[in-house]
Amino acid sequence: MLSVPCGQQRCLLETTAKKQGVYFPVKKTFSEFREMLKTVPPFLLALTVLSVVGMNLLANKSINTGLDWLALDCGIILSWMAFLTMDILTHCYGPRAATLFSVFALCINLFMAGIFFLASRIPGVWGESFVDGSEQVINRALDNTFAGTWFIILGSSIAFLASAFVNNFLNYGIGRLLRSREGFGRFALRSYVSTFVGQFVDNLVFALLVSRIFFGWTSLQCFTCAATGALCELLFEVVFSPVGYRISLRITAQREGAAA
Repeated sequence: MLSVPCGQQRCLLETTAKKQGVYFPVKKTFSEFREMLKTVPPFLLALTVLSVVGMNLLANKSINTGLDWLALDCGIILSWMAFLTMDILTHCYGPRAATLFSVFALCINLFMAGIFFLASRIPGVWGESFVDGSEQVINRALDNTFAGTWFIILGSSIAFLASAFVNNFLNYGIGRLLRSREGFGRFALRSYVSTFVGQFVDNLVFALLVSRIFFGWTSLQCFTCAATGALCELLFEVVFSPVGYRISLRITAQREGAAA
């Protein structure tokens, strides 16, 4: 009987495993992602992309809360939607597919940022800049708002990727600890915990990368604003989680019906 060197045996096993489709977890991840795109309601995918693009644009306007320790921006109007849709996708398709779609949404956001930047460099005048004596100032301000700043776009992208990973896999991990996935209470528990932690990570990473370096925030301000912002964003999740739960039930029923 011929002996095969260990190195060749390993290569043979790896080749066989690849042919059987069990070697690369990436293959399974993309398979889950394709299945998600086929069965998830189009409006949910549209809301995810819209929220990611919109919250970064709205973040240019700060909210005057009247409190020194509470820093919020108008991005909070849509940021909760991105996390709720990620919770729904994680519940129905798993964390890998949900995270991959988050990356896809981020790529669209970067594409739109490029479009906004291009539009800001096209010679012309914004409609709202027609104010006697202030046309150039207002027009330049609007151009800069839509063009964005490289370190803000980079910081927000890194923060969103980190928070999406944390949110999706934490949501999944909590679900694995529960005896049953059924019921609104279990869906809410997974969503509330993962959303708060994910939003905290998103706010903290952005604050440390952008606010602390470029705007002189202290570490205490970064942690305080990250926590208070996450609490405020969690309130939106609490209000709209029943809607998210009904959507997840609808998706689950459609998948079960298709498999039957």
